[in-house]
Amino acid sequence: MPDIFHPFPYRISPYVAQAREHLTDWTRRIGLIEREAARKRFAKADFGWFAAMVYPTADATQLNLMADWFAWLFLVDDQLDDGSIGRSPEQARDIVDGMRAVLESPDHGAAAAADRDGPVAVSALADLWLRTAPHATANWRRRFVQHLDDCLTVAATWEAGNRVAGTVPDEETYIEMRRHTGAIYVCMDLIDIVERIDIPDSLYADAQFRAALDAACNVVCWTNDVYSLAKERALGEVHNLVHIVEHHRGLDTPGALDHVCAATSTETMLFLEKERELLAARPEHHAVLVPGLAGMRTWMRGNLDWSRSTKRYRPVEGDEEIRPDEYLEASLMKVDQ
Repeated sequence: MPDIFHPFPYRISPYVAQAREHLTDWTRRIGLIEREAARKRFAKADFGWFAAMVYPTADATQLNLMADWFAWLFLVDDQLDDGSIGRSPEQARDIVDGMRAVLESPDHGAAAAADRDGPVAVSALADLWLRTAPHATANWRRRFVQHLDDCLTVAATWEAGNRVAGTVPDEETYIEMRRHTGAIYVCMDLIDIVERIDIPDSLYADAQFRAALDAACNVVCWTNDVYSLAKERALGEVHNLVHIVEHHRGLDTPGALDHVCAATSTETMLFLEKERELLAARPEHHAVLVPGLAGMRTWMRGNLDWSRSTKRYRPVEGDEEIRPDEYLEASLMKVDQ
């Protein structure tokens, strides 16, 4: 695999073992994972370790919550990418509507969390939101809800529509949409919860801040695409930057990997440049900028370390076939897979 420039130090939370244990218990108790094949595949990913590397400053309770968010996001992503719902925009929109209702509910999802008759993905989201929203500012909740809604809507409509039409998106469109479908804005928002900061709208809208944030998000998304390429190709997925570069530029796979890894390294250097400019231009906001930018750094490094090591993207042993029907839980979306 071509090298990706990573100048940030390795960090990990001291609560990683606890987060792993908690996540196993929570996914079973909330009903996200029931079958043994699904549990084995989930355990391979090691989301507790992932959360511990990208949120190394989280306390024990926060890290448990971050790991739970990861489990939910990745399991929903599997449903949309690998299951039939990801090829049915109408069904996907219905599920997204239910999730949106949770995020907009005045009780922060309390009623939905107790509902065991609907899709488990919705009741699990309600459990997460009930544990997250009361501890956040109204400003943060509004931004987070918009980002999660964008993530779910784009995945349920744009990606699903491309699959139905057999469309391979162009690079520019894909790069913009990837930051939404990858839920990376959502994950960057969670830095504020861990660090107990609240980035004001005026700063969030600042061009230099947005440039630094988008560069960090691109690094995370493109790194993920590099390491998930084989798994996604085995499932016929075209929403991957390496595949798109190969398709539209006429490159072979090694050439496309070289191109994307070089672009990812360039984007890392762009983040460093924008970070310096932002800190120099906004000294009055250092109290939120310093921990916020540090969180972006640990996300880029932690994601690279996890992507290199996780078995999530190496699910095939020998001639074993990837079979989504063996790991997708029908109860999550209440649709036939």
